[in-house]
Amino acid sequence: MAKEEEYKELFLAEAQENHEQLNNLFTELEKDIASKTAVDAIFRITHTLKGNAMGMGFSAIAELSHVMEDIFNEVKTGRLKLDLLFFNSLFKANDTLGQLINSIQTGADVKYIGIKTKLEVALRNARQNTAAPVNENVQEQEQNISPTESVELAANLPFAIDATQQVEDESDYEGEDPAEQKITISDMVQVPVRKLDYLLNIIGELIIERDALIARHTDRGHKVSELARLQRITSDLQFGVMDIRLVQIGFLFSKFHRIVRDVAALENKKVDLVLEGTDIEIDRNILRIMSDSLVHLVRNSVSHGIESVEERMRLGKPETGKVTLTARSEKDTVYIHVTDDGKGIDVALIKRKALEKGIITPDFANIMDDDEVLMCLFEPGFSSAEKITEVSGRGVGMDVVKRAAESIGGRVLIQTELGKGSTFTLALPSSMAVKGALLFELQKQVFAIALNHTEAVISLQKHEIHKVSSGLASSYLGKTIPVFFLHDLFNLDNRIERDELYPYHHTFDRTDAFQKLDVVVVTHNNRLVGLVVDKLVQQKEIVEKTLSKPVDHIDLFSGATILGNGDVCLVLNIIGIISNLYKEKKTH
Repeated sequence: MAKEEEYKELFLAEAQENHEQLNNLFTELEKDIASKTAVDAIFRITHTLKGNAMGMGFSAIAELSHVMEDIFNEVKTGRLKLDLLFFNSLFKANDTLGQLINSIQTGADVKYIGIKTKLEVALRNARQNTAAPVNENVQEQEQNISPTESVELAANLPFAIDATQQVEDESDYEGEDPAEQKITISDMVQVPVRKLDYLLNIIGELIIERDALIARHTDRGHKVSELARLQRITSDLQFGVMDIRLVQIGFLFSKFHRIVRDVAALENKKVDLVLEGTDIEIDRNILRIMSDSLVHLVRNSVSHGIESVEERMRLGKPETGKVTLTARSEKDTVYIHVTDDGKGIDVALIKRKALEKGIITPDFANIMDDDEVLMCLFEPGFSSAEKITEVSGRGVGMDVVKRAAESIGGRVLIQTELGKGSTFTLALPSSMAVKGALLFELQKQVFAIALNHTEAVISLQKHEIHKVSSGLASSYLGKTIPVFFLHDLFNLDNRIERDELYPYHHTFDRTDAFQKLDVVVVTHNNRLVGLVVDKLVQQKEIVEKTLSKPVDHIDLFSGATILGNGDVCLVLNIIGIISNLYKEKKTH
């Protein structure tokens, strides 16, 4: 469905709900003319409807709702006093509004100028004669007003009537006969997200049962193609529900104009916000989880990144800084970039601060590259601010961003150039329900690694892996990367003790010199690590379930899935594994 049609459906659903709310509020107000709550609600609804209609280009709805908004603005201020007879006009106006809304679908020609002009007359009268009885004045004006005078009156209002139009007589806006009135049911349905979560969970169970059925079918010698229709239907069902959960990222981006404005005001800076890629879609749960993290990144871009007006002018930059929020999609990953054209990040300053706070050791600091130094920004309690303000320098925030991204299988990347600015990138899965995974065997048990953390799969001979201190290393695309045998990492045979001098050499020493080794190169925070496995099995989509107590705290695994043969398959927590390995490297 085209986006225009989708927006049209959303507008119709909300407009029809607004129309029904107005009917109820007019009925309530007719019983209690002094109800301030009802007057405020009517004013708010007509204002919203006017704005939405103007945005969609439905001028007739915008014009009529605008006049109704103005009427209730006068009621709020006390310049217009409602009486019971005037409610006939309000109900007629709302009936006409409902017909205009329905005509978007039906294409019917609805006349609305007559009732609109009648309300305009009441509005003009109220502004000229404060607190005059409304109904008497309206009737008197209607008896004396000519079509030409109506056109002249309308020309002075915000929505002018074309001079060639003639004002319809009373029969044009009498509304529907009560006996012929119909109830309109919206084509849109509002569903709580928890119900979609439940449905998606059930579909996940269905996918697991489908895979089990296909596995049994294959074991009996049948062709997989015999179940192709079942596979297609379940996949369509799964992706259909996932699509319902998607929202445009512009829904979140648009809220940052105020945030940037407020932070810039606190910091006495001038900052413009630019939004790009607002039509990219992402799972609403991911958006909810990452919303606070994006707030941290945007606030830090204004506070830490953008220079003061004086500093920018001294450097020859425009006095107004620019923060750009960009979204783009690649396969199953959505990238959100927060870019500023400020001073950039001083890597030497970050390294000095990390040493002062004991985050890294002097020995490790000497061998760190710039990317590793920048990752110190995400350590708990780290702050490079020289002074504490309402926005920065409190030592909290950036570690929250990293934890939130990692909790949903995402990652954070940083690019910076001193004097030109920085870009923080959130690489997030577009959906949390289903993920691509690489299955492998270790001691005849199948495990999985999420594809979004898998850089490559390579084969190495033993002589291509070298002992370096207590660990192992090899070459990949011209880079030297650490290599670990998962046998040693898991310590599955209970014979390898972590306090051994060289615990990660154990399986390597037992390996045959001519044996080909399958290595999965995984990545996290720009760090590459090679994991040696017994055997690669296949690539497939899995439905991952979180681990429950008492094994939910194990850093090696992020969750589990059920394979087609009914076996439980644990999913490696690459983030936890790499983080722990590098934590040892920093502190030893």
